[in-house]
Amino acid sequence: MSRILITSALPYINGVKHLGTLAGSMLPADVHARFQRSRGREVLYICATDEHGAPAELAAAAAGQDVFTYCEEQHRVQHDLGRAFGMSWDWFGRSSSPQNRRLTQHFANALEDHGLIEERVDKLVYSIDDGRFLPDRYIEGTCPVCGYGKARGDQCDNCSSLLDPIDLIEPYSVISGSRNLEVRETRHLYMLQSKLQDQLQSWLDSRTTFPSFARSIALKHLDEGLRDRGVTRDLAWGVPVIRDGEPRPGFEDKVYYVWFDAPIEYIGATEEWTDATGGDWRRWWREDEGAADVRYLEFMGKDNVYFHTILFPGMILGSGEPWKTVDTLKALNWLNWYGEQFSTSQKRGVFMDAALEILPPDAWRWYLTANSPEHSDTSFTWDQLVSAVNRDLADVLGNFVNRILKFCEVRFGGVIPAAGEPGPLEETLFAEVSARIADITEQFEAIEVRKSAQALRALWVLGNEYLQEAAPWTAIRTDPDRAAVIVRTAINLVALYARVSAPVIPFAAEAIALAVGEPYPPSWPAMDGRVELTRLPAGRAVTAPPVLFRKIEEADVAAWGARFGAGE
Repeated sequence: MSRILITSALPYINGVKHLGTLAGSMLPADVHARFQRSRGREVLYICATDEHGAPAELAAAAAGQDVFTYCEEQHRVQHDLGRAFGMSWDWFGRSSSPQNRRLTQHFANALEDHGLIEERVDKLVYSIDDGRFLPDRYIEGTCPVCGYGKARGDQCDNCSSLLDPIDLIEPYSVISGSRNLEVRETRHLYMLQSKLQDQLQSWLDSRTTFPSFARSIALKHLDEGLRDRGVTRDLAWGVPVIRDGEPRPGFEDKVYYVWFDAPIEYIGATEEWTDATGGDWRRWWREDEGAADVRYLEFMGKDNVYFHTILFPGMILGSGEPWKTVDTLKALNWLNWYGEQFSTSQKRGVFMDAALEILPPDAWRWYLTANSPEHSDTSFTWDQLVSAVNRDLADVLGNFVNRILKFCEVRFGGVIPAAGEPGPLEETLFAEVSARIADITEQFEAIEVRKSAQALRALWVLGNEYLQEAAPWTAIRTDPDRAAVIVRTAINLVALYARVSAPVIPFAAEAIALAVGEPYPPSWPAMDGRVELTRLPAGRAVTAPPVLFRKIEEADVAAWGARFGAGE
């Protein structure tokens, strides 16, 4: 399909995100969006900050701000950091937007009209000392499944078990630390997921392009039998519970559950994009208005899969309306921090702002792609980072680009030479490059994150091997025409590297493209090595760029280890 809708998991509003968030959703989504755009496809990449729920209230209180001001400020911070890392969102919205509020209330009412929302008397935890019911995330305790001591009332971050607050062992209030808790009755709205069991099973069976990892997580929940889920909470900050244009009686002090309104924000953010740019959000989301020919891809960490394979599709299917549902869900594992999880709340790991203070964005983009937590949890190490930057980027790619362009400047006046004809070595190279381009294209299309990086590096290595064997610095002394062929071929390789590397390292790719007079952003190359390595015109001026990648020194690693408290 020529139109591709991409969404990545909404980063939560409570502070700057760590590298695990970048590696687990936003970066692979951005790489794929850039790749698909380069192939000439119409791409819409949507993301947003997830702003409702208890953690936003707690973070705002800790910052001494009202929650609206806090969210507005943090949205701006996250947007700017994402752009600094090269996130090519077409829109980065806010789940607190008027568009999302309206859509959330619409979905809730549509579900109720179809008999899938009902009021229930609930028994929830009430904090006597705080004088209020405690939403799930205002309660922590020991996980009854794995024994983790800081499990939340809705989910355990350690084992990903979905929980109810009353399941926790020795629970306490996050607000005050009080254990003076009791269970009281209150009324809440429930989404009757149990009634959607068969429909969701059929829907999942129809998702033939779902990767096995995401499918297995969804099947686990279906096999266990879906439970009805509460979709309102006792909070002030969130989407109000409205019915027929008026506050629902008895729900004036309640809002919709953050995980109810958050996935709807994918649609809401697209409507925000429409209002800001004049685009048409309906042709991306309504199958009766053009979205039937859209391929929809979602990117997220494994802990979010349930919400996007059960809850959100259930909301869409249960509405009875022709909304677009996801075609492929790329789920990733966790990037860990020396045996522990990265943690925003506990400030554990390297965060996006600090990361940019010590290395340029492309260094992180390459490292996190080449070492993606794709098929298993991956542990961050400084040694791996050093290898990715020093060996891959500096020694292989950067060295090749600077080496051949400086040679051209010195020996050919900085102009692509015209003399000579390709020989047997070039003919072999043409065939090898054709195979490498095909492999890179296949891996990017399949959203094989690590394999994409491996295929890309293999092409970089091929250029160095060619240059080493062809040895233009020797040929120039005895056969200038032969040296001209080698230089011309190698400079075409430089241009090719800019085109295929742009999805992963866009800033360096732009510098490389400009050095050889190529447009940016680039189009994807042809699958023909001969075409690609004879494409640049002779006589074009080229210039060696400044050093593309500075090597990481031992002193850098020592300083970073001391700063971030790991690697010792």
